[in-house]
Amino acid sequence: MLTGWKTEDLIEDLAVRNMVKNHRLARAISDAAWRQFRTMLEYKAAWHGRDLIVVDRWFPSTRLCSACGALAQKMPLDVREWVCRCGSVHDRDVNAARNILAAGLAVTACGDDVRPQRGTSRTGRSSAKQEHPRATKGIPVL
Repeated sequence: MLTGWKTEDLIEDLAVRNMVKNHRLARAISDAAWRQFRTMLEYKAAWHGRDLIVVDRWFPSTRLCSACGALAQKMPLDVREWVCRCGSVHDRDVNAARNILAAGLAVTACGDDVRPQRGTSRTGRSSAKQEHPRATKGIPVL
């Protein structure tokens, strides 16, 4: 969740009902009361005049490399760290948090929808890549 001067908060939509079907995680998920937490966030955001941006549950936040944008094919739950083909080493949760933040900021900046990029899109480019390629020519990459 973003705090401070921002007027929006970010959360990831989770299929809690489906997650509770996993008998190893059901008690921990139920004890955390995720559904109730989201309901409270929605209420508090509306109360304070803030926007709550919900990232779609099918957005591949865990499998998407936050450094280069490459998408890993499969990632079972027991994989906590992974190495992208660009050489970046990612912690599963930290990488997902970075991708959720970037997706939420794209919604704020460009008004884009937070869903996985489909090959049938009109431009074939994500909202983060909307500027003309020549607009950034000569700017050093940090």
